[in-house]
Amino acid sequence: MSMFLDTAKVSVKAGRGGDGMVAFRREKYVANGGPWGGDGGRGGNVIFVVDEGLRTLMDFRYNRKFKAKNGEKGMTKGMHGRGAEDLYVHVPQGTTVRDAETGKVLADLVVNGQEFIAAHGGRGGRGNIRFATPRNPAPEISENGEPGEERELALELKILADVGLVGFPSVGKSTLLSVITAAKPKIGAYHFTTIVPNLGMVRTKSGESFAVADLPGLIEGASQGVGLGTQFLRHIERTRVILHVIDMSAAEGRDPYEDYLAINKELETYNLRLLERPQIIVANKMDMPQAAENLENFKEKLAANYDEFDEQPQIFPISGIAHQGLDALLDATAQLLDQTDDFLIYDESDMQEEAYYGFVEEEKAFDISRADDASWVLSGEKLEKLFVMTNLERDESIMKFSRQLRAMGVDQALRERGARDGDIVRIGKFEFEFVD
Repeated sequence: MSMFLDTAKVSVKAGRGGDGMVAFRREKYVANGGPWGGDGGRGGNVIFVVDEGLRTLMDFRYNRKFKAKNGEKGMTKGMHGRGAEDLYVHVPQGTTVRDAETGKVLADLVVNGQEFIAAHGGRGGRGNIRFATPRNPAPEISENGEPGEERELALELKILADVGLVGFPSVGKSTLLSVITAAKPKIGAYHFTTIVPNLGMVRTKSGESFAVADLPGLIEGASQGVGLGTQFLRHIERTRVILHVIDMSAAEGRDPYEDYLAINKELETYNLRLLERPQIIVANKMDMPQAAENLENFKEKLAANYDEFDEQPQIFPISGIAHQGLDALLDATAQLLDQTDDFLIYDESDMQEEAYYGFVEEEKAFDISRADDASWVLSGEKLEKLFVMTNLERDESIMKFSRQLRAMGVDQALRERGARDGDIVRIGKFEFEFVD
């Protein structure tokens, strides 16, 4: 089983805020001793943080649910409950966080130590000291804590590399990586020796350094799901330069130029913007018979498809096994990297718009539906949040919630829908009678 995991689906749930408290102090000449209940503490956030020590999403194979702690309840003497600690979840560099339902990108985490709040903790409920007024100096009202945010997220790892090696299977990509870096990829004389991306660091003789990723070999139809390529094409999206490795010996019986066209077609089909990246053609296995003749034919066919004013990709003949031509290739790659800016892999249409928590006048605060047992069902994010934060153990809190419903227009809406005295109204599992 491969120990490389580059996608995962997780559930995150932030902590609930602590409940506010109803309490009274004992003081002469003060009604009921005066309110003394403090607010609840804030619930913990769930925060993704980039850890450069991680290389895959393997930690999420078995641990897919992350829940932060709840805030503490308010206390007497007007003291606030303790806020919960945030839950930090470590992810590798290059992790993209998407909303699992909409597919929109929430965050692209590429810098070591970068943080993203995946779920916000709920605020603490207010204690009765907050509700004191001249008309009601000793209120028996408190709020429950606000529920923490809960959501399903999709994580997608796109490894960070400056240069990506692409090409058909068995063209020598892994061998090339092994001789220009300290990486030790698996090398074999059969297709799909490389089944996971391999990463290595190159240092040229002039002192330049860059990261190179060797991806599993592509075949025709990879962008539509054929072979292994479709699973790992995402990892080339962060690269700035592509080294297109071609077997010039034609040992597999294929035409090198047709290979070149086929791989470019797969890159274009997967993502049109991949062809915006500059390419260097690596003519490998030049120590083999027929390689020199094939290279000349390749250059002629390549030149025929370019106008005299178009700039053709650079071609570097090398032999990975014989270590020939590598210095010139690496120097040219380093120079091209210096001239190439980073590519944006997400545009505005991919990104999730920031949530707005203010009041939106056009948004419906509640919905009314009819259940099979003829009871009325109230739903809606705002209404349900008010209900969850209502302390049902205190009559004054229940009366306050009733006034809030009336102010929202729930009573009038129920009358217009035909509700009568004594009809059952339900919010979640809570039921009460409608009073006209």
